[in-house]
Amino acid sequence: MIILGIDPGLAIVGWGALEFQANHFKVLGYGSIQTPAHTPLEKRLGQIYADMNRLLDKYRPDSMAIEELYFNTNITTGIRVAEARGILLLCAEQHGITISEYTPQQVKQAVVGYGKAEKMQVIAMVTRLLCLSEPPKPDDTADALAIAICHGHASSSRMPIR
Repeated sequence: MIILGIDPGLAIVGWGALEFQANHFKVLGYGSIQTPAHTPLEKRLGQIYADMNRLLDKYRPDSMAIEELYFNTNITTGIRVAEARGILLLCAEQHGITISEYTPQQVKQAVVGYGKAEKMQVIAMVTRLLCLSEPPKPDDTADALAIAICHGHASSSRMPIR
């Protein structure tokens, strides 16, 4: 199964493509979509749409795992991220890809074993679990890989026993 993990954002969308077979992960690629600040919102959303479609065409994932949104103190930023997240969901739907959503606590629990883990703990475990030579940058990319790992573990627990 090929999983595309997504950490949604407007300025930075982290992504990570993993193949998950027999309880093992193989890294296919990872990175980020970055939109320039001070660019009109519609242009930033258009860039996210185009870049995400290119990723979906390249990796042909079976499923997309995306982080659920949570709002902190800045509601305006949250709304902009929600708009970008909607674009990401639309791209997956147009490609016929199954979408699964996970809370930050679920991701931390799956990767670190503790739902309130610190960001550096998540990055360290992602690096170790995927046998990466160095931590993925930016942090949004590490988060996307963590989301994909979470989905791999969650989906394997739902697979029928033969």
